Amino acid sequence: MTEFTKVLIANRGEIAVRVIRAAQDEGLATVAVYADPDRDSVHVRMADEAYALGGATAADSYLSIPKILAAARATGADAVHPGYGFLSENAEFAQAVIDARLTWIGPSPKAIETLGDKVSARQLAERVGAPLAPGTKEPVKDAKEVMRFAEKQGLPLAIKAAYGGGGRGIKVVREHDEIAELFESAVREAVSAFGRGECFIERFLDSPRHVETQCLADEHGNVVVVSTRDCSLQRRNQKLVEEAPAPFLTRAQNRQLYRSSKAIMREAGYVGAGTCEFLIGQDGTISFLEVNTRLQVEHPVSEEVTGLDLVREQFRIARGERLGYEDPEIRGHSIEFRINGEDPGRNFMPAPGTLETFDLPHGPGVRVDSGVHAGETISGAFDSMIAKVIITGATREQALRRARRALKEMKVEGMPTVLPFHRAVLEDPAFAPELALRSPSQSTAGGSGSATTAGHGNAVSQAAERLARRRASAPESFSVHTRWIETEFDNQIPPYNALMAHPAHDHEEPRESVVMEVNGKRITVNLPAALAGGKVGGKPAGGKKRRKARSTSAAAISGDDLTSPMQGTIVKVAAKDGSKVAEGDLVLVLEAMKMEQPITAHKSGRIKGLKAKAGSTVTAGQVVASIID
Repeated sequence: MTEFTKVLIANRGEIAVRVIRAAQDEGLATVAVYADPDRDSVHVRMADEAYALGGATAADSYLSIPKILAAARATGADAVHPGYGFLSENAEFAQAVIDARLTWIGPSPKAIETLGDKVSARQLAERVGAPLAPGTKEPVKDAKEVMRFAEKQGLPLAIKAAYGGGGRGIKVVREHDEIAELFESAVREAVSAFGRGECFIERFLDSPRHVETQCLADEHGNVVVVSTRDCSLQRRNQKLVEEAPAPFLTRAQNRQLYRSSKAIMREAGYVGAGTCEFLIGQDGTISFLEVNTRLQVEHPVSEEVTGLDLVREQFRIARGERLGYEDPEIRGHSIEFRINGEDPGRNFMPAPGTLETFDLPHGPGVRVDSGVHAGETISGAFDSMIAKVIITGATREQALRRARRALKEMKVEGMPTVLPFHRAVLEDPAFAPELALRSPSQSTAGGSGSATTAGHGNAVSQAAERLARRRASAPESFSVHTRWIETEFDNQIPPYNALMAHPAHDHEEPRESVVMEVNGKRITVNLPAALAGGKVGGKPAGGKKRRKARSTSAAAISGDDLTSPMQGTIVKVAAKDGSKVAEGDLVLVLEAMKMEQPITAHKSGRIKGLKAKAGSTVTAGQVVASIID
């Protein structure tokens, strides 16, 4: 048995808060690390100790292995939990933690290397007989190789970062003339997010469902599937809504998912929590996608339908304990809604801003996991997710109805979020066929009679059973797929209007305490309010009135000016000053909140005043160039 008493969480935001809570439940001390923009974040204040990494970007902080190990040494932490994203699937980091004689709360570096490389993961899946779509066995060298594959296998195809995850570094090619640009974009995203640019390609199942299995494996050879999950509601190949168990699967499909997942984990010698992901085609064909060698963002829905705490299970496994159970029994249904800082009325464009109001829902079956608070400014340097709302009911129908109520209660002001989309999708029969099939006067709990129908005896129960059987045998009524948002969702959501948002207050409450860093360690010092506010002679230091940050409205293209639609970093400049462009031609590419956004010419003409360079930042509404007729 391996014992540890203090866990350093090598992450930020919601997942850092989640791990801190589980560690506290386990009786473990916790250490938070943070980049400069996260100095006053929730996870920093919740942990027993907090240590500054320095730097304002992921590369300078959460992706710096030396800085994280130095923080572990300085605080006396004897274990490291990586959360998800950042270094969570980095075999070099896992090995460095182990070499530092710390307990690594995750799978072995070898398993991360084998399964984190999508090429070797496909080879492993093929050895155990898991279902697979056609693809390359090794990373491709250039766009010409992608073109040759397309000529042989046809389109669409997927270009995927071999070491990627979380939907980043993946591009779907539907037209031959897109191959060069999308291959370059996939490589660029992969290098930015994961430090390596190798990509492979595979035949893309059009309009598939995305279904996965949450797995746990201990060092004694025991492997269980905790639950299936459906994660088909996505934009830009990144998930927005997930649920457990995956609905409308046949028994044969469920058996194949369980069997293939366990075989893959055993073949890899996997130890820890991990997820096997699959695509299910419209004809029911299952194809292995990848293994995520970490905890998933959507893990709470599996917890809600099994009663397990998956983070505490990770602690148990890291200590060398046996799982001690078989595949858990599934009870009820749970749906997770990611609340991201994006504008669904503008194609889910990332939108950093300030949470002026952040009122969370409550009540039966409602859980909220978040790492932010009201008044916090959401930076464009990191992920766009600000919270997860997890709704659980005895049935999927009950969970859907509770979700309607909970998301109606939730109130966020000061910046756009995807809340309007979630409210809209709950009204769409493609996602919620149960609610479309049942009238409001009928029961909402478990299919039995309500107060208005009670007393009708077996007739009501039999009718409810017939309705349940009809729904179970009609999976075609559930018609969402991984591109449904882009291709079929009738998006009538208006763009976010900052002028209608709740105004920020110009005054700032005087502070009674000051947070300081001493040799990198975060401490709090209590001071008189005047000093705590940094005032000198009754005025703020520097003689300037401090104001709370405001969110910025997205800019629109007007006349000759081409403006940035969002705050972000330029990662590519495709055009040259003085060159001619046609409407729709790529001018530059922005990145914000880990998403790339191409900026194209709004009309034909000659570019004037283009001075942008890769690596420079722009604000929403900033003119980047003009296009003169």
